[in-house]
Amino acid sequence: MIVDEIQIKVAGGKGGDGIVAFNKNKYERGPTGGDGGNGGSVFLEGTSNLTALNKFRFKKEFFAEDGVDGKNKLLEGAKGKDLILIVPIGTVAHNLDTNKDIEITKPGEKIMIARGGKRGRGNWHFRSSTNTTPKEFEKGTKGQHYNFILELQMIADVGFIGLPSAGKSSLLNALTKAKAKTAAYHFTTLEPNLGDYYGLIIADIPGLIEGASLGKGLGIKFLRHIKRTKTLIHCLSTESTDLTRDYKIIKNELKSYEVGLSKKEEYIFLTKTDLISENEVKKKIKELKKINPNVLPVSICDDKSIEKVKKLLNKIKEKK
Repeated sequence: MIVDEIQIKVAGGKGGDGIVAFNKNKYERGPTGGDGGNGGSVFLEGTSNLTALNKFRFKKEFFAEDGVDGKNKLLEGAKGKDLILIVPIGTVAHNLDTNKDIEITKPGEKIMIARGGKRGRGNWHFRSSTNTTPKEFEKGTKGQHYNFILELQMIADVGFIGLPSAGKSSLLNALTKAKAKTAAYHFTTLEPNLGDYYGLIIADIPGLIEGASLGKGLGIKFLRHIKRTKTLIHCLSTESTDLTRDYKIIKNELKSYEVGLSKKEEYIFLTKTDLISENEVKKKIKELKKINPNVLPVSICDDKSIEKVKKLLNKIKEKK
């Protein structure tokens, strides 16, 4: 299961207090109060693991460590440890308090989301010629604290889209080492699957249905994952009785959700061609070319057609 939206609360650690202290030696009774340590900060760090948000399902509050108070003999308190939250690449952190968004787009990318509090100064800083035994000191300040919604908007180079049972998962398995679940019934895929084709990231987007852009089924959730996919491959099954209608259903849902989605680079795969005759395949290809000239007949049972798919993917990879 992939958790792709979660609300959390984060806070930077409080800065340690400065202290009041004096040298106890007889002729050296000056101030020696040390500074506190800065509070730890909270960071997001990117990973390619899509399930990284799952750990936030049950724990929703995250706090960095407080700084330690200062010590005698001008010794500073230790800095609080930073807290690093690992999130999938493609995560957008919506700050509910400032209305600002932070995006994690690369593995290893690290961005601060809540700064730790500043340390307080000890009384040594307040000494002067007229105040040789200062009793002033500063308390550490509180760290920033915010509420965030973490939303996964998956980043992929190629996305397989289409109605349920269009053969997307089977094709992903045939092209990559992905082990997406496949079966002869609708809605087998309940969450996006990712595969790596020689550095080209392919996403199998679960089947959309008519009304997805209005929230029917899990449509909104899946449409969101298409936003950052660069190239779309629209899979249409030879089992369909009306390919043009099926194609328009998906295109309308993309456009209704966000106009830009329907304008992405697109190819059409006529899938499961092993189920019909060669003449029928030609007729369906002719029909689809009226919609989009970039049509390719595909069957996972036909090595030649898979080689053609690989050739297309290599072309897309070269562009990348």
